[in-house]
Amino acid sequence: MSIRSFTAALLVGAAAAIVSSQGMAQVAPSAQVIRNVVLVHGAYADGSCWDEVIARLQKAGLHVTSVQNPLTSLADDVAATRRALALQDGPTVLVGHSWAGTVISEAGVDPKVSALVYVAARAPDAGEDYAALAAKFPTPPASAGLVKSGDFAQLSEDAFLHDFAGDIAPAKARVLYAAQGPISNTLFASRTTQAAWRSKPTWYAVSTNDRTTSPDLERFLANRMHATTIEVDSSHLSLISHPDEITKLILAAAGRS
Repeated sequence: MSIRSFTAALLVGAAAAIVSSQGMAQVAPSAQVIRNVVLVHGAYADGSCWDEVIARLQKAGLHVTSVQNPLTSLADDVAATRRALALQDGPTVLVGHSWAGTVISEAGVDPKVSALVYVAARAPDAGEDYAALAAKFPTPPASAGLVKSGDFAQLSEDAFLHDFAGDIAPAKARVLYAAQGPISNTLFASRTTQAAWRSKPTWYAVSTNDRTTSPDLERFLANRMHATTIEVDSSHLSLISHPDEITKLILAAAGRS
């Protein structure tokens, strides 16, 4: 090989190496594996309501944390979620059920949050009067079953079994009823200062037989945030009655589908 040919070959090889390294730099971020999931429960529940989903996510190899919300105020619940996010070692999918949609809309601006998943969840805009928004849709039957005691409230047994957990076996639903988390009377009046769904990729699971939140309201919220949406033939507690579908949605948000 002549000196000229050898030099040309070196130049071609160097150029190829540069193109290759640039290509790797471009694809590296999208190839990042998301392994962390933080689950946030809603009103009238606790962290154990995610048990069926947790087991499936763990089987898929994800690191899962279930937040225990005090349900005393939006600020308290957001603080509990932020503590859980602080313990994650990288990008994290943040998931909220029901009331927790408000919580993740506020806490989800955390830079560790890579995606948001809403399960039959509230999704207020920043500063929005959510009660006024909800009033534009049919009133769900569960609302009539709220029982107040002092500064807290919870669902009556009848409302819990028939409206909140309508497609769950009665024996299991009664166990959930016994463990339900009472909420502060002022909890639902809270307003967010952030709407994380405006800046983060979002997924939404609508419960078509929901008697706690209007399915039409859920569809409105999912459409407003341009979420990747599924509809589940479920009561408000799809995370318990349809854990396979909810797990699959979370895995999609984590790039595992």
